[in-house]
Amino acid sequence: MYRSLPKATSTTTFIAGGAGKNCMLSRKGTKLDWVSKNMKLKPIRAVISGGDDKKLVEKAKENKGSLSSLSNGGSIDVKAVITIRKKLKEKINEKFDDQWESLMNGIGRGIMVQLRSEDTDSATGSEKIAESYVRGWLQRLEEHPNIVEYSANLTVPHDFGRPGAILLTNFLDKEFYLVQIVVHGFRDGVMVFPANSWIHSRKDNPESRIIFRNQVYLPSQTPAGIKDLRREDLLSIRGNGKGERKLHERIYDYDVYNDLGNPNKSDEFTRETLGGKKRPYPRRCRTGRAHTKKDPFCERRIEKPHPVYVPRDEAFEEIKQNTFATGRLKALLHNLIPLIAATLSSTDIPFTCFSDIDKLYNVGVLLKDGKNDGKRNQWLASLMNRLLSVGDSLLKYDIPAVIKRDRFAWLRDNEFARQTLAGVNPVNIELLKEFPIVSKLDPAEYGPPESAITKELIELELNGMKFEQALEEKRLFLLDFHDLLLPFVDKINSLPGRKSYASRTILYYSPSGILKPVVIELSLPPTLSCPRNKRVFTYGHDATTHWIWKLAKAHVSSNDAGIHQLVNHWLRTHACMEPYIIATHRQLSSMHPIYKLLHPHMRYTMEINALARQSLINGGGVIEFCFSPERYAGEISSAAYETMWRFDLEALPADLIRRGMAVEDASRPGGVRLVIEDYPYASDGLLIWTTIEELVKSYTNHYYSEPNSITADLELQAWWHEIINKGHHDKRNEPWWPKLSTKEDLSGILTTMIWIASGQHAAINFGQYPFGGYVPNRPTLMRKLIPEEGTPEYDRFLHHPEGTFLSSLPSQLQATKVMAVQDTLSTHSPDEEYLHQLRELQRFSSNDHEVHGFFEKFHAKLEDIEATINKRNKDVRLKHRSGAGVPPYELFLPSSGPGVTGRGIPNSISI
Repeated sequence: MYRSLPKATSTTTFIAGGAGKNCMLSRKGTKLDWVSKNMKLKPIRAVISGGDDKKLVEKAKENKGSLSSLSNGGSIDVKAVITIRKKLKEKINEKFDDQWESLMNGIGRGIMVQLRSEDTDSATGSEKIAESYVRGWLQRLEEHPNIVEYSANLTVPHDFGRPGAILLTNFLDKEFYLVQIVVHGFRDGVMVFPANSWIHSRKDNPESRIIFRNQVYLPSQTPAGIKDLRREDLLSIRGNGKGERKLHERIYDYDVYNDLGNPNKSDEFTRETLGGKKRPYPRRCRTGRAHTKKDPFCERRIEKPHPVYVPRDEAFEEIKQNTFATGRLKALLHNLIPLIAATLSSTDIPFTCFSDIDKLYNVGVLLKDGKNDGKRNQWLASLMNRLLSVGDSLLKYDIPAVIKRDRFAWLRDNEFARQTLAGVNPVNIELLKEFPIVSKLDPAEYGPPESAITKELIELELNGMKFEQALEEKRLFLLDFHDLLLPFVDKINSLPGRKSYASRTILYYSPSGILKPVVIELSLPPTLSCPRNKRVFTYGHDATTHWIWKLAKAHVSSNDAGIHQLVNHWLRTHACMEPYIIATHRQLSSMHPIYKLLHPHMRYTMEINALARQSLINGGGVIEFCFSPERYAGEISSAAYETMWRFDLEALPADLIRRGMAVEDASRPGGVRLVIEDYPYASDGLLIWTTIEELVKSYTNHYYSEPNSITADLELQAWWHEIINKGHHDKRNEPWWPKLSTKEDLSGILTTMIWIASGQHAAINFGQYPFGGYVPNRPTLMRKLIPEEGTPEYDRFLHHPEGTFLSSLPSQLQATKVMAVQDTLSTHSPDEEYLHQLRELQRFSSNDHEVHGFFEKFHAKLEDIEATINKRNKDVRLKHRSGAGVPPYELFLPSSGPGVTGRGIPNSISI
């Protein structure tokens, strides 16, 4: 990607289109306007100048004509137009820097451009080169005041051929954001070199940046004139694996998760490394920071507000940074208030009645006046009230969707069950295939393997149906967290304010189309006095058993919330996607068709993962503070990776078949038929999966039409080899990894990756606040075990069951903190890029019109899917997504506006 340059000559512009990271697309009359009159921004990463497409074409023709006329004799005069994006809001010193940069470029001392031909000299075999400095004063676009353009004039011989690459050297004192370079004057027309990348200063790195034209080449098809540049580009991105990475660098490499703990701070914050034989895990991006003094295997942490290294182009752009900062501020206000309240009262306050929870939405959180806590606390409380209060109240939470239509829905069993199919974690329910249920854990350590759930207990809840009939008709389902959690239960229960069970839940799907829980088993590790430490609960028809049943469901929900966050959300999407991104940059040239296909699905993921390591999944972070496993969260996530994760089963149809929720049927979407047709996550998800799969098959067939073209693609083979052997090093010897020999193999691999980054992540992320924002519906931890008869706790429960239930839930501080985080994680940024916008992004990535047609077809199918989902949500026969007070299932609606919308499928894992 870098190369030293000799010298150069001068540029200005027509913004023809770019693709990649955060340029802007302004298309009048569509939803993609970059700048409206009131300056509300909706950025897209491709750039087109103001005006409609017709005007752009006319301007291109004008430029082509005027420049062609400059040709003389044996040479051609061409012009390279460099488009640079400035910050939307600049500080005074930044404006001064801009003036200085403008002066340097004006006098030809700022940026050097070197044009490389795709051809080599026929006589000598050497590269064909033309170079020049940018010279002249910048031009600003009226409609885009933060977009500026410079030009460089170059003279090339008449037999120069088509330009294939541009080498850029930045002699300025700081980096700049290059949107694209457009070259005018060649007989073949306008040549576009999309960049959407930060160009480092020569003082930071003397090597030049390589920018390729928007032409797709397989490695074997690379023209001779740019073949070496392709190799150099990849070598520069890989780095040498040594030293600490600098923020301006674009080096992609692997490391283990050894930066979650902070032993220098305290032994309390020591955490095991995730990655390796003991704790297998996917790899993260290497930062190269020094290790701590107290633990030579633990990397020194970088705490907020200092940034963690990610390759420069992976960092949030300005709008995303501002949105995220606003979200963090909102979280700070929500977190600070209960924190101070807890400090003033010297205790962690539980909810004492349901109205305490309701006040979070209709009143807001109030600070205590601290009258009994001394003058200092009185002053602090008074100050906070003056600073943060609006009248007598503080900021309020939005009402979550789960209680917006029916505030008592969470109490009902059918709503508890409905959320296993249409909630934020609809990926753990499985068909009950065999009975009795038997654990795979070592009985010598964990007691008898058989579950305490009997068919007689189940049959009592089947409304007259025999157990064998229900099993045969596939009406019994299981939510099983037993084997994953039981090895950690004693550890969790030794923590202050944490009490947990390993749970199993049996659900029954009635002939009337309603799913409901019928039996819950809660287990503790065996003891000498109780080798079979299991309790079984069924729905209560009297007051006591009814409240006990509520507590049992709350414990199941808490387990579900933890598995959702640590396994299905963080591990299976965020953490497992990062190695694919690293390998794609390291092994696939930006000219490679698979790089271009995957690029929109990698945006922001490494940055959000780095921020998660900094404040969410780290020792003492939000996830530990707010979820049951606390300091053992990483260990549980690692255990799930070791025993459950398989790449070949991350495909939606394969996952549904594995869980028994579908059977093979080639006539249905995704090639499967659902066991429960009214399974919103699966039925809508299969529409998205199938549409992605069709796009990927068309795309791969287009570029790999020749026999053996897959095995002959050395970059592609190196990419897949590295994903397996480096990115998922601890799983490298598993026999289930797909081969990469045919187009079908490649299509399956790519469809799975794109599905994980887009549809799968959207389905399990953007419903977090709509479902988890009401604590009783989805507590993230429990603080008490269920009281047993004959104990003082049981007597207190009989006298005040509501108090026992609420005091078992997260405290006010824990609840409000996790609500703030879930609100932030459920929020779409204003610069979000969605699946239905791929046609615009890909339009400027390559100049292949047949490929553009694939994305047009994809766009049309997504519009049809949106209409289908809206229709399903109004179908009264589908009881898991419609009915009185039932929120519609919209997580797979492709489009969304900014904010907490409970819908929309971004291209990438960006939050």
